[in-house]
Amino acid sequence: MENLFDKPVKRRGTGSLKWDVAENELPMWVADMDFETAPPVKEAILKRAEHGVFGYTDITPEWYSAYQSWWKDRHGFEMEKEWLIFTTGVVPAISSIVRKMTTVAENVVVMTPVYNIFFNSILNNGRNVLESRLKYENGAYQIDFDDLEEKLANPQTSLLLLCNPHNPVGKIWDREELKRIGELCWKHHVLVLSDEIHCDITEPGKDYSPFASVSETCKNNSITCVAATKAFNIAGIQTAAVIVPDKTIRHRVSRGLNTDEVAEPNVFALTAPIAAFTKGGAWLDELRAYLWENRKTAEAFIKEEIPQISVVAAEATYLLWIDCTRIAKKEDNLCAFIRSHSGLYLCDGAEYRNGDGFLRMNLACPKTQVEDGLRRLKESVEAYLGK
Repeated sequence: MENLFDKPVKRRGTGSLKWDVAENELPMWVADMDFETAPPVKEAILKRAEHGVFGYTDITPEWYSAYQSWWKDRHGFEMEKEWLIFTTGVVPAISSIVRKMTTVAENVVVMTPVYNIFFNSILNNGRNVLESRLKYENGAYQIDFDDLEEKLANPQTSLLLLCNPHNPVGKIWDREELKRIGELCWKHHVLVLSDEIHCDITEPGKDYSPFASVSETCKNNSITCVAATKAFNIAGIQTAAVIVPDKTIRHRVSRGLNTDEVAEPNVFALTAPIAAFTKGGAWLDELRAYLWENRKTAEAFIKEEIPQISVVAAEATYLLWIDCTRIAKKEDNLCAFIRSHSGLYLCDGAEYRNGDGFLRMNLACPKTQVEDGLRRLKESVEAYLGK
């Protein structure tokens, strides 16, 4: 696998959401990778395509066992087959669960800054976003548990939408933090919906804790969304899973997913994750090492070449969360200025709420592309400060 991730992949002209931009622009925004998927996944898809019949597809025993084995071996969490429900994606599942498990005008708590599409899943379904803002001190984020409990105690609150690990700040919540979250939610009769799609993109040598694995309380009062899509760059195949240990909650979730027609697989939606979880482990370990070298490169460059801004230390995701609060003026829209000046397309931290003055940069690309993006960032910041 030597230099596998240095290989450039031409994505323009392929209908890519990420790369459908002007020729001079460098997109480092949306969270998909500019790498080919793991060879075993590609081979399995090609083999399935050669069959030539693409009819209706049913869930197979191999799909269940692939998820069960991966979470047991990688994350020390043993799941029963019955806990797993197929779904076409984490976001469709979240939206469906919000509709099924809450009612219109109820509150869904989120800890901000957080993945911006959470807000769509809540607001588009007529529910209220109730923010519990993470505390940002000395370049690091922590949960404000007093504020969180205040929001959970609101009698109109029925759901906590958790991000574990946390996008965009790259935080892995530890077991004690997750246990405390679980106890507060149980105390205040709030169900936990945990998005764990980034769980396999962690710093080499570090793992995350599945929310449902932390305690019986967490297990019995939670719904977890997982997928191979982020780690193996197969989001376009539309395949994910929902883990629901409690039988009654699982029945309601399953009915919601089926009613919303997001519980049936396409012909490749089983093939890809089965190959990923049964044969892709070595590739993923190489990927994580490469991503962390990219992160070190970016951190060192910004510290030396752009000292006016700084990087928030992260333990997970391939997303760089950049603190520009010392220089960014809200009325100037630094993110838009950077794109206009250098063609570097990043995400504006304001999209994630409680992220004004921050930028999110996707590092899941060849090292030469990261270096190009960093040069553009430096040029843009210098131009911004000199205007």
